[in-house]
Amino acid sequence: MERLRNVWNSFSFVGLVIAILFFAVSVTPSLLPRTPWTQGALSGFALAVGYGIGVLLYWIYRFYQLPEVPGGAQLRAKFAIGVVLVFVFVGFLWRITVWQNSIRSRMEMPELETAYPFRMVLVALVVGGVLVLLTRAFIWLNLFVGDKLSRWLPRRVARTLGFVVVCFAVMTLTNDVLMSRLLATTDQVFARIDQTFDEDFDIAKLPAGIGDPASVIAWDEVGKQGKSFLVAGPTQTEIARFWKRPAMSPVRVYAGLNSADSYDQRAAAALEELIRVGGFERSVLVVATPTGTGWLDPSAVDTLEYLHGGDTAIVSMQYSYLPSWLTILVDPQRSRQSAEALFQAVYEHWKTLARDRRPRLYLQGLSLGAFGGEASAPWYTILEDPIHGAVYSGTPFPSQQWQQLVANRNPGTTPWQPGIGDGRNVRFTTQTNALGDGAPWGSIRVVYIQHASDPMVWFSPSLAWQQPEWLSGQRGPDVSPLLRWYPIITFLQIAFDLPMATSVPAGYGHNYAANAYIDAWLAVTQPPDWDETKTARLKALFLRQQGSAGPSLVQSDNSLREERSPNVALAL
Repeated sequence: MERLRNVWNSFSFVGLVIAILFFAVSVTPSLLPRTPWTQGALSGFALAVGYGIGVLLYWIYRFYQLPEVPGGAQLRAKFAIGVVLVFVFVGFLWRITVWQNSIRSRMEMPELETAYPFRMVLVALVVGGVLVLLTRAFIWLNLFVGDKLSRWLPRRVARTLGFVVVCFAVMTLTNDVLMSRLLATTDQVFARIDQTFDEDFDIAKLPAGIGDPASVIAWDEVGKQGKSFLVAGPTQTEIARFWKRPAMSPVRVYAGLNSADSYDQRAAAALEELIRVGGFERSVLVVATPTGTGWLDPSAVDTLEYLHGGDTAIVSMQYSYLPSWLTILVDPQRSRQSAEALFQAVYEHWKTLARDRRPRLYLQGLSLGAFGGEASAPWYTILEDPIHGAVYSGTPFPSQQWQQLVANRNPGTTPWQPGIGDGRNVRFTTQTNALGDGAPWGSIRVVYIQHASDPMVWFSPSLAWQQPEWLSGQRGPDVSPLLRWYPIITFLQIAFDLPMATSVPAGYGHNYAANAYIDAWLAVTQPPDWDETKTARLKALFLRQQGSAGPSLVQSDNSLREERSPNVALAL
């Protein structure tokens, strides 16, 4: 009992006060709904951060030898503060279900009867306790090293040098050993996942292109995401059925991470294959940059092929195995380097073709794909012979081009749906189509699709100390009206939203629906022989597919194996 009392007395009262306040605020709504486990982990971090801030503030107070509250008054003050904190703690827990449902109702998700607050509190206490213990261990190690050094050095110098030594050792251990091994292991795990594919069919019986000896890129080198992209798109028969007339078989080319050793080599292989299968003979050519894992959203690419009756070619190249949210924190430049290599290879060949016979050239990217796509075609490079446009969705927060556009938006427009000049070249849209606004389109058409609830778009380190513009004034229709900005806490909330960005229905968060892509591609590419009736039919078709196949729209039935023309690069 005495030991437990000593442990309790070792905690800072000020630290505990700030920790409980941080915990309470952490259960308020953010951009996405959270499970009890996610909320518990977030609140545990908030507890630990709040406690650390409280301890630091009290240390600063003591350091400057400011007056202390007398003993009796101090006890009464602590008691009063403790009573208030109990009410705050219980009150915020009581509201947690309401706050979670304020998000879920805007994302067409079933409302919760309970957010399991007691389960969440247990997780938070475990996470917060572990973090506090680790911090205490770090402080103890500083004191230990400082005491050892004080045998030869003045005490203050020894403590300072001990702090530097311990920090260096911890950073080296964390970054060069633990983190590097963790990332290497994670990369290996996702690399193995990338090599798995449900090949419940005989490759020899697949459409022309797979296993072709003339192919530059072997089927086994493409990877799981590449195979899904090459195999799971709409067939010539399906497109013809939609158009009620003969259609072409779409061309798809994909270079996997194992297809070559460098970005330039993979890009060269993709270009050679694109030429071989007739990609430059189509009316529309798209250079698509995938997400971190190499995934291309079927809602983005399939819709384009339907819109143009299969008279399309899409080429892409993998640069990572890791999910976008992890890649963007570890090495976001991978997507830019890969996108630049592929675009330059395709663009340099495209420029050599006769202007009246070459395809219209577009860029496409989701998430890190948008980040890479933006950088792949700098304006000073393409001014002499410009491309025709681009469709970007869920552009992540590090994108400088996106940041400049939003920062320089037209007065009176919101960050989540900014107006850019007269709208001749760049337009933004959300769940509701806003692409018909503004002046007639110019020669280059760029569309950004973004959700106000997408943490990949709105996360920023400045959330820790500054209220963001997207929470000032009118907010997006998919953002909870109960969401408020709190220093540090909002930063933690949106950071914890990042890994969960695709855990919500299509049309919200980082899940972009086919409807938005259809509107974007219509505005950017203007397919011939198109009307509003076809738009309604195509949106209904993808809505049915989404309901039967899930958000990815990746199918595995026999329709994937319908015969395609030899020009389709299925496994390249």
